[in-house]
Amino acid sequence: MSGCFVAEALRPIQALGAASSVIAVDSIYHARRRSSEQSPADWIRYPQLPGNFGLASAGKFLGAVLLRRVQQLHRRSPVNVIHAHAALPCGHAAAFLARRMGIPFVVTVHGLDVFNRCFQDGVAARWRRKTSQRVYADAHKVICISEKIRQLLTDGMAGTGETVNPEVVYNGTDPDVFAPGNSQDERPTILIVGNLLAGKGHELVLKAFARLKDSRPGLQCQIIGEGADRDRFSALARDLGIDDRVHFFGRRSRSAVAEAMRNCTVFVLPSRYEGLGCVYLEAMASGKPAIACHGQGIDEIIYHGSNGWLIPIDGFEELVQGLQILLGNAELRAQIGKAARRTILNNFTLSHQAGKLMRIYEEAAR
Repeated sequence: MSGCFVAEALRPIQALGAASSVIAVDSIYHARRRSSEQSPADWIRYPQLPGNFGLASAGKFLGAVLLRRVQQLHRRSPVNVIHAHAALPCGHAAAFLARRMGIPFVVTVHGLDVFNRCFQDGVAARWRRKTSQRVYADAHKVICISEKIRQLLTDGMAGTGETVNPEVVYNGTDPDVFAPGNSQDERPTILIVGNLLAGKGHELVLKAFARLKDSRPGLQCQIIGEGADRDRFSALARDLGIDDRVHFFGRRSRSAVAEAMRNCTVFVLPSRYEGLGCVYLEAMASGKPAIACHGQGIDEIIYHGSNGWLIPIDGFEELVQGLQILLGNAELRAQIGKAARRTILNNFTLSHQAGKLMRIYEEAAR
């Protein structure tokens, strides 16, 4: 709610003349959350069968909980379109509301698990897939944040007998918040921003750092984010003998992330499973070389050696080599950083994203 998926994108959309009411949702099994001044939203809790098993049916419960509230909103000021973020449960609930109220809906797919398999097989996974397919078929538009996601969507809908209406709308970033700084920390710094999960590639960076530590005694690694694998990554840093130079900062505010981007030397996130990755855009807007992986959504935006750096998934030697090259060549870093920021300014700001979303909203509301 406080990042680029909803809160930051809303401001330029509102500047284009759209009024928005934001409803944020969470299962009753999670702790109650509250709105903040920076990202105001009406938080709603809904019943759900425990775990991923209940995800396929959660949208029905959520839709029932939301119906009266959305009807009240509609009476005060007519709602022209509902924008759901993810098929389950929000898209499923939006489809329910659309049928009951005659309001079109669109749904954004933010991740590569387009059909909510949740890395599982079996009856529950097939149920989630079928429900997701129905949501996509019912939506006025399925907004995909990368061409890779659009392809996964169309491939997954083939053979269902249903038609789907996808469109790629890349996420944007704020180039005023994420901007190059006037100075840089004297110590060379590798920055990682992302959830501390195995698929994000943190362990690859830590092992690469260990390879480089003797040749670059002043090098530091800063890690922003929280997640289930934090203890494992901390233990790995200790085992590699780099724990005094690797700093885990946990979750940080957007302004703190922007400051870390400005002050780092190289941004690295060799994620194995990324629909696009807003942090890459933020690093690029900050004028920093961003290292990412081939085969992810971001390789539609980053061109290797030109406006960023790409390595194979799990490409340890390629990561070590890339870091050696970038850390050792300030002129190349500056060249790539300038090209990266230019890429963002030309096509991937929040204003670019808002303009495309506004057109989709207007088409849906006709």
